[in-house]
Amino acid sequence: MKIHWFNKGQTLAPDDDFFLPELCEPEALLSLVLLAELLVLVLVLAEPMLPGFNWVRLALTSLFVQWIVLLSAALLCRLRPLLARLRAALAGVLCCGMVVGLTLAGTAVADYYELGGPLPRDGEVNLYLRHSLIALIMSALMLRYFYLQSQWRRQQQAELKARIESLQARIRPHFLFNSLNSIASLVAIDPNKAEQAVLDLSDLFRASLAKPGTLVPWSEELELARRYLSIEHYRLGERLQLEWQVDEVPMDLPIPQLTLQPLLENALIYGIQPRIEGGLVRIEASYREGVFQLCVSNPFQESTERQPSRGTHQALMNIDARLAALFGPAASLSVDRRDGRHFTCLRYPCSRLMQEARAI
Repeated sequence: MKIHWFNKGQTLAPDDDFFLPELCEPEALLSLVLLAELLVLVLVLAEPMLPGFNWVRLALTSLFVQWIVLLSAALLCRLRPLLARLRAALAGVLCCGMVVGLTLAGTAVADYYELGGPLPRDGEVNLYLRHSLIALIMSALMLRYFYLQSQWRRQQQAELKARIESLQARIRPHFLFNSLNSIASLVAIDPNKAEQAVLDLSDLFRASLAKPGTLVPWSEELELARRYLSIEHYRLGERLQLEWQVDEVPMDLPIPQLTLQPLLENALIYGIQPRIEGGLVRIEASYREGVFQLCVSNPFQESTERQPSRGTHQALMNIDARLAALFGPAASLSVDRRDGRHFTCLRYPCSRLMQEARAI
């Protein structure tokens, strides 16, 4: 039996409040070049149509506009850190002013060298004014588009963050209540161990609340899982056997908080607790070529398979939803049963380590 959940989430964009995008990026430059070429076609088609199409005019106009666009992109990209410190309205006015200034400078150079043919003196002012108005209108429209896109992106990030925090909030009480149930079972058997388990739970829950963010380093998630297993070890004793294969994972690799612990909890409740002899829980994790993979496996019996748990599916769907929201459709969660063992595996692309992932 094999079950897969396919994610359709979105990745979170870097948190940048400034509306002007990085115009030096290849995708942004390509978009600007294509838009500039569309503008050239509009300008050429707006002129009176002659029997023969003037390809030289089209080429010269395209060269002129592309130079203005590329110079403007380079200048705005260079000055972006300084513009980001200003108010959005003032930064937009300065951006429009720089584009108009570059357009006038380019027009003056083209006029001086007569790149577009000799210009009658009586039409010189009209040409400069025409180019200035075109540059002003186009730059204002583009900046307005960038601003609206930035606002939409910020709203999307806020909604996504709220969704992730909601999912996180659901799993914390579940984690606490199950730990308390484990401790309660120790009170009648061994009060001293129950007291120690309460102290361990206090440290454990404090650690889980220490960072309110959605991502934590792998080292912290690993430590939290080990503390949880120490509490369960008081109850299960020698019935609980563990095998760790996690040495290949960098300690600062980002992982959604409280991801490993629910997988371990399911393995113990449905793989170890029903068996008198207990069993082995194996935790395998690897990080290769920018992809993190984590598998938790435990023994299972056919009798447990016929009694599906709603809580199990809720915990897995919760993890799946958080992975989808944080890492996009490339992340996945799968459940597989083979050779008498139950495997719960997750994987997601993560080329950035924790220092860079904090910007998410």
